[in-house]
Amino acid sequence: MKKGISVVLVSLLILAAGCGREEAPKEEIIDEVYREERVVVSLHEGELSGRLMSPRKSGKSHLVIIVPGSGPTDRNGNNPQAGQNNNLLMIAEALSDAGHYSLRYDKRGIGESQNLIKKESDMDFHDSINDVLLWMSQYKDDERFDKIILLGHSEGALVAAEACSISMECDGLISVSGTATRAHELLLKQLESQSKELYDLSVPIIDELVKGNIVPEIPVNLFSLFRPSVQPYLITWFSYDPIKTMSPIKNPVLIIHGDRDIQISHEEAKKLHDALPESKLEIIEGMNHVLKPAPEDMLGNIATYSDPKLPLHDEFKEKIIEFIDGL
Repeated sequence: MKKGISVVLVSLLILAAGCGREEAPKEEIIDEVYREERVVVSLHEGELSGRLMSPRKSGKSHLVIIVPGSGPTDRNGNNPQAGQNNNLLMIAEALSDAGHYSLRYDKRGIGESQNLIKKESDMDFHDSINDVLLWMSQYKDDERFDKIILLGHSEGALVAAEACSISMECDGLISVSGTATRAHELLLKQLESQSKELYDLSVPIIDELVKGNIVPEIPVNLFSLFRPSVQPYLITWFSYDPIKTMSPIKNPVLIIHGDRDIQISHEEAKKLHDALPESKLEIIEGMNHVLKPAPEDMLGNIATYSDPKLPLHDEFKEKIIEFIDGL
């Protein structure tokens, strides 16, 4: 396979590897400007841990819950496979500058929420959605916030959309770099574009997973992708259809995507918009999957994934703030 480019789903499959447990103070100062406090949702298995960042100016403030993407992506948007780019942290800072609160959190099995997953086979995509619902429920009556908006990036766009379609607490949705294609179909497309051999081997495995069946025997060259311990997660994930999830949402929706996204084509954003014509669609010229300005060449694009100093695309920040301020 080509290294580190289009198989966006591969990074998901080492989710249980985690990022190591951190000990965090109650309040942190980031760059001596941005203040945030550690917050948790208490579960019977342990704590789901996050950071609530405060606005830098007073006024009408909304809470934006930022839902991270696939794999071992932490609350700041960093992934040990893709690199450190701090894109989700930068979104929080932009929201703070605009006068809004934000909540970033470590998913189960990641960072400070690492202990919520004891073994990989315990992972369930439904839990990703339930965790967002728990965060919204925890803050629904908080007088600091006028509205609660969900912002999901990549796989998190599907998680956020599903949670928004369920919850009465969701006042708006921002779908960032999401896909309209079901996960197993997207994975097959990616495999086919990279290796006909791996594609042919994967088809019968995926067919069984879509039916809800565990496949115990996996070829060595596909083991990292379809190992039995990750198959329960794949089965639950493959059951969701982003189009069916998006189409009934009645809340205001912004669908935003970069035209230099090498992981998920911006055509996917157009398909989501077609499923929900009332949504607002923004295609950002020159922005890639990690929401940074990126050159046309592949290597230059990939280099942005591990550049934590490179800022977010200015137009991306402008469009999400404009949408949030308009709610």
